[in-house]
Amino acid sequence: MNAHSHHSHEEHSGSDLVGAARQSLTDSGEQWTGMREAVFEELARHERPASAYDIADNLSKSRGKRVAPNSVYRILDLFVRTNLANRIESANAYLVNTHPGCRHDCIFLICDECGAASHFDDDKLTGALRDSGRLEGFSNVRPVVELRGICNECA
Repeated sequence: MNAHSHHSHEEHSGSDLVGAARQSLTDSGEQWTGMREAVFEELARHERPASAYDIADNLSKSRGKRVAPNSVYRILDLFVRTNLANRIESANAYLVNTHPGCRHDCIFLICDECGAASHFDDDKLTGALRDSGRLEGFSNVRPVVELRGICNECA
């Protein structure tokens, strides 16, 4: 747990993560299909943000038939809406959410050298951004915060 976190959540991995994702998606009224599971498992294999094209290519190879990037995009968009994945806007790529049942605004740290991405939570900071958006007349404000720099491994 990072020192910045202001609340706790359970981090999942492996089949436990897939199970938590399935439960979270079905709880939101969506179906957990074979293709959605395949996309989720492929995304979860990546430690760094992955593009829809990366996922489509890897699934096409593993399934022995072409998987269209557009299909993968639609599933990834669903995963972002239902909190199973996060979109790294500046990289046009996706990262699995390791705590799918927990709703909060992640602040992402992205390395300009190796592309590694991690996150921390700071509800005070993202709450202030939400409040500022509301004061400007916006509703359904969703902060997307990305910090770019050089990670410890590359520094």
